Amino acid sequence: MMKTDAQLQKDVMAELKWEPAVHAEQVGVEVKNGVVTLAGEVGSYTEKWNAERAAQRVHGVMALAVEMKVRLSGLGQRSDADIAESASNILGWTNSLPPQAVRVMVESGWLTLSGEVPWQYQRQDAAHAVRFLMGVTGVSNQIEIKPLASATAIKSDIEAALKRRAAADANSVAVSVHGGDVTLTGTVHSWAERDLAIESAWGSAGVRKVVDQLELSY
Repeated sequence: MMKTDAQLQKDVMAELKWEPAVHAEQVGVEVKNGVVTLAGEVGSYTEKWNAERAAQRVHGVMALAVEMKVRLSGLGQRSDADIAESASNILGWTNSLPPQAVRVMVESGWLTLSGEVPWQYQRQDAAHAVRFLMGVTGVSNQIEIKPLASATAIKSDIEAALKRRAAADANSVAVSVHGGDVTLTGTVHSWAERDLAIESAWGSAGVRKVVDQLELSY
């Protein structure tokens, strides 16, 4: 049974209160036709990120619009040069990343990562490493993946991973590969299943981009 917008709003608000990293009273929640909009001001990019993830955990959320703004306290504000130096240092100490593979640019607290790495998990590690730095108001991950395998091999790897991880839904997800770009189509029954399919697609070496065209069917 599909949730009403009112029930969905109630559940998202409850999940935000349940998430200890979020000050739920600072986040407004609106719902229309299953699309959840988060608004308000939060004290850090980490809090904004955690609020987004909390909303996505709620069953019935069809899509998420984020209109939250990060307003740093006086103690949380740092110069762009200071943030850039801290980000470069922490990336240098992240042992999953090739040396000097990731470049950093900061503008008004917004941190942009660029460069090339062989694997998606390395892109994720880089973003995770800098996400929690004081003074950061947002993170754009523009790191690219170097193609390391043929399209046929990538497709085969992803389909095998889907069968291992989600046997019940593997046949409902179609995988197409062009170069290092992967497109997923078909139907999944929750955000968790969608995340699992996307994670499986990114798990193959050489995948540069995953296009999510999966439909949610509750």
